[in-house]
Amino acid sequence: MMPQVPEFSRPIEVARVGPQGSTESITADAKECVALAARLQLPAVHAVRAKLHMKPWRGGGFKVKGEVKADITQVSVVSLEEFRSDVTFDVERYFLPHVNAESDEEIDAISDGIIDIGEVVAETMGIELDPYPRKPGESFQSGPDAEEERPTAKISPFAILKKNGDA
Repeated sequence: MMPQVPEFSRPIEVARVGPQGSTESITADAKECVALAARLQLPAVHAVRAKLHMKPWRGGGFKVKGEVKADITQVSVVSLEEFRSDVTFDVERYFLPHVNAESDEEIDAISDGIIDIGEVVAETMGIELDPYPRKPGESFQSGPDAEEERPTAKISPFAILKKNGDA
């Protein structure tokens, strides 16, 4: 069985990251955008770019922090129409050479001395994308009277009983 290759891979050898850290700017090419769209179940991913800072953390570990920006096409859950949007997500991930599987901490393992920051970006997009996207300005209205105006004055339930002669 061959290992799965991520759609957007940018492996960084942790040995080359100095004590002050390393800033990495990455961009997805057209082929990677198509693969990311399929993975994220989007009609299209037009562009993905990220600026991430890696720095040493907690005895042999690394902290990856930065921002992901993407130009994507989504499908509105209200109208089922496609719409294009620019999205921005913050990234903050932690990596250690050895991770205790039973730990409650959200820490990833450094695999063979490498952190794949492209995969970090793809995973962040998958987690952070709105699962129920709406076109700007769209709202959901349900029921036959959703279009009708609702009364603004609140009627007391006791007034209704008094009107009916039950109070």
